[in-house]
Amino acid sequence: MAASVSLASLRAVPLLAALPEERLRALGDRAAPRRHPAGRVLRHAGEPATHLLCLLSGRVAATATTAGGRVLRFGEFAAPCALDKVALIDGRGHTATLTAVTPCVVLPVPRAEFLAMAEDVPAVRGHVLRVLAAGARRQQERFAATATLPVVARLAAWLLAEAGADGRVGLPGGQQGVADLLGTTRVTVNRALSRLRREGLVATERGAVRVLAPELLALRAGRP
Repeated sequence: MAASVSLASLRAVPLLAALPEERLRALGDRAAPRRHPAGRVLRHAGEPATHLLCLLSGRVAATATTAGGRVLRFGEFAAPCALDKVALIDGRGHTATLTAVTPCVVLPVPRAEFLAMAEDVPAVRGHVLRVLAAGARRQQERFAATATLPVVARLAAWLLAEAGADGRVGLPGGQQGVADLLGTTRVTVNRALSRLRREGLVATERGAVRVLAPELLALRAGRP
């Protein structure tokens, strides 16, 4: 990869979208993007958040390990996005362990540099707050769904949200990874998936699920 990053790549990261062009151009000119293979741990939970990690390509999983040794999978993030924004702003360390699910490219922006840019431009500061608020709202909606919706509905909603243009949803963490995301067990996810398959809404492949009937699956998810 070139030593610099294009303006389009930087602008595609929502947290950077409001930066003035001259700031983006300067950031791209001195950028040092890094390539990471699948399985590489980018940051461990609790480590100081010294940089804003801009995911330019690939997918990254956020996990934590309980005192009993169970790995909790909070979710996956697909490029383009900024990883663990809360840790960057509050300075209290990364909230989760970030691991590359696929080969990815990450642009680390020094924390002090990003915060200075946000402080210098009021429009940028307001934009950052809106991005954080939107993320908090999505998280709250997810918690509410986990607490109130049946597993079949939660699984249907997750499949719809993750499906690509071809309807395919990769399962890099397998059914256990999906169970961790939905707050249930692998056996329960297997049963729910089998039910959706019998109804002709999805098809299973090796390491993936393919959505066959998105409109009907939306009804299963409780969407209008």
